[in-house]
Amino acid sequence: MVAHHVRRYVLPRLGVSGRVRTRAYETTSVTTQGSIGPRGRRAWPAAAATLVLFVAVFLAIFAIGRAVTPDYTTGLFGQHLEDAVRLKAQLGTALLGLALIQLALALWMYGRLPGVARAPRRVRISHRVIGALAFLLSVPIAVHCITTYGIELTPTRAAVHALSGCFFYGAFAAKVLVVQWRETPKWLLPVLGGCLVVAVAVSWYAAALWYFNGFALP
Repeated sequence: MVAHHVRRYVLPRLGVSGRVRTRAYETTSVTTQGSIGPRGRRAWPAAAATLVLFVAVFLAIFAIGRAVTPDYTTGLFGQHLEDAVRLKAQLGTALLGLALIQLALALWMYGRLPGVARAPRRVRISHRVIGALAFLLSVPIAVHCITTYGIELTPTRAAVHALSGCFFYGAFAAKVLVVQWRETPKWLLPVLGGCLVVAVAVSWYAAALWYFNGFALP
């Protein structure tokens, strides 16, 4: 990355009438200290710290889930057993809907929706509000999963569902850090947002769709 520095200065000039006139001149200096400026030098350590947080949250939830003794009678908003599974599948579907709305709003904000005008400020506010609602909706689903089943690594479907849940909260924690930490690389925020959508979709496929399809994956 090349940095350009523009300086303006004024020099006196003697006019035809003898009066002193001034004229502004510009000079441009170019700094070519490699391709990384001060912000770039700070960006990669910030990205590394974000990755560490992501992995730490992932492993913490994984460890907690593996240490839990499953209790298949655990309820969810007063529902138990198959009724709780059905309610969780419904809540998971609602969560997927919110994630897809978030994806559409993010594409709008980044100007990736063809034929759509620039996103107004209310779109950014809506994106934050819906993101908070999606997180709150995910919490009872996750708590029920961990207390009822823990982290199961067999069969493959259960492992994919459990690991995608750990991945979701790791990516969410990292995304919150990136939003607050301006020195992280600009590409990191949309990447983490995409990871969140993928995690929700995979988790829904391995659990909610499995339930709606008669306890079988299509």
